[in-house]
Amino acid sequence: MTATSGDDGAPFDLSRRAFVGVGIAGVLAAITGATPSEAHASETPPAPIATSPFELEEATIAQLQQWMVSGRYTSRALCEMYLKRISEVDRTGPAIRSVLQHNPDALAIADSLDAERKAGHLRGPMHGVPVLIKDNIDTHDRMTTAAGSLALAHSIAPRDSFVAARLRASGAVILGKTNLSEWANYRSTHASSGWSGMGGQTRNPYALDRTPSGSSSGSGAAAAASLCAVAVGTETDGSITSPSAVQSLVGIKPTVGLVSRAGIIPISHSQDTAGPMARTVTDAAILLGALAGVDSRDAATSASASHTHRDYTTFLDANGLKGARIGIPRKSYFGYSVATDAIVNQAIAVMRAAGATIIDPIDLGGGGNGEGVVLSYEFKTDINAYLASLGAASPMKTLADLIAFNAAHRSEEMPYFGQEIFETSQARGPLTDKKYRDALASGHRRSRAQGIDAAVAKYRLDAIVAPTQEPPGLIDLVNGDSGGGGSATSLPAVAGYPHITVPAGYSFGLPVGLSFFGPAWSEPTLIKLAYAFEQKTRVRRPPRFLPAAALT
Repeated sequence: MTATSGDDGAPFDLSRRAFVGVGIAGVLAAITGATPSEAHASETPPAPIATSPFELEEATIAQLQQWMVSGRYTSRALCEMYLKRISEVDRTGPAIRSVLQHNPDALAIADSLDAERKAGHLRGPMHGVPVLIKDNIDTHDRMTTAAGSLALAHSIAPRDSFVAARLRASGAVILGKTNLSEWANYRSTHASSGWSGMGGQTRNPYALDRTPSGSSSGSGAAAAASLCAVAVGTETDGSITSPSAVQSLVGIKPTVGLVSRAGIIPISHSQDTAGPMARTVTDAAILLGALAGVDSRDAATSASASHTHRDYTTFLDANGLKGARIGIPRKSYFGYSVATDAIVNQAIAVMRAAGATIIDPIDLGGGGNGEGVVLSYEFKTDINAYLASLGAASPMKTLADLIAFNAAHRSEEMPYFGQEIFETSQARGPLTDKKYRDALASGHRRSRAQGIDAAVAKYRLDAIVAPTQEPPGLIDLVNGDSGGGGSATSLPAVAGYPHITVPAGYSFGLPVGLSFFGPAWSEPTLIKLAYAFEQKTRVRRPPRFLPAAALT
């Protein structure tokens, strides 16, 4: 529904009248309770695939630390428990296929961290905590880094990525690497999110026939299913926030430059970033603090020097919505999913009841942003540079080599979809081309000065809030992903600005996320608002591994 604002910025529409006098408790019932159609559907739901009880299900970093401090568990024991969970859930039982490989050194690393703890040395809140990372993040160990592609199946990175090095320094145990949409979903326009030549199809643990979305599909499914404490994903446009939204997670896509991209298989140096995927805002904030920092190998991080925080949990405020000014962009962000609109309108009512001033609607500008042109130019340049950096670790030296490999191994690499994006990128010229420079400048102008920055200044906003996207669609290896409408990912992605998604509710048991985004380096504010919303709602529930959504 399109709303019109009064002089105080509050909307005069049916959604507001419907919630007058209800209060937060009533709104929460609307978010978490079943709609009439869902109540009917839940009478004979499909039976969940049985899994063994798991003591670490939904465990937070704080809980894991408490157990290690008390001696109930060691880091080694936690790793062993998660590895057993992966064996029982990932490859057998529900078989969500979210983990590509285990770190053969994980238990030895855990032992050394346990010894440090016993000696009274703790590195921080991540000490001894098992983490899974996406298979496009370099680790210089016995694990390969392949972006899910058989072309790099034997590639051992010559050095750790900045992300891996930061995790190790924080005391985290890198338990293994997760499946992903191959090449971070940048190979074909008809790809199925979560499919790779190395790992096959990752499945959504809430309904196994539904997409886990991409490209950090495995990181999302693993975190949602409690196969790890937290996970690391990467995003160019939606690859952290989208799989987080459809798997009821908190996902943080930081400002480009807050987290170094050095040692991450690239798509676009103007948009790529790594970020946390977790079951709570607190855990995501803890992980973000471990990942952020200036790195001489990534020039973009130099701008973050005065914006990086070692501890983002200091911004957690359960009353953080009180007095906040929240802008709601209706045009292009609503109207493509009735279920999503209903959940997000209820979430807006929660924020208003918690003391936020809601400006609804706001204008975020419009028009194309040239993203496709920018990515296709930058991918060719950036992937060629990455492959060259591998040296003898890989026979693949250029994008042309990858294209030739896929063609030669068509039955393994292209049984369902092709590589037309690769081919388009290969045909691009250098980054000095006017077409690229114009598209990059236009995209930044439209998403920043004429988009997010303009709206924040005009309406005096703390954040912009919108549906992250629709509930997850069916996996379709024949036709590839399909989407019913817009999403909140592209504008902050093109701008290089931060974006956080938080669980907002469910439609027929399928997760829907709520997005908070804003100007560069506004992570502290977004974390505060997202945490306050999470604490007011607490809608997340663990997946049940249903074969399909409960529709009949």
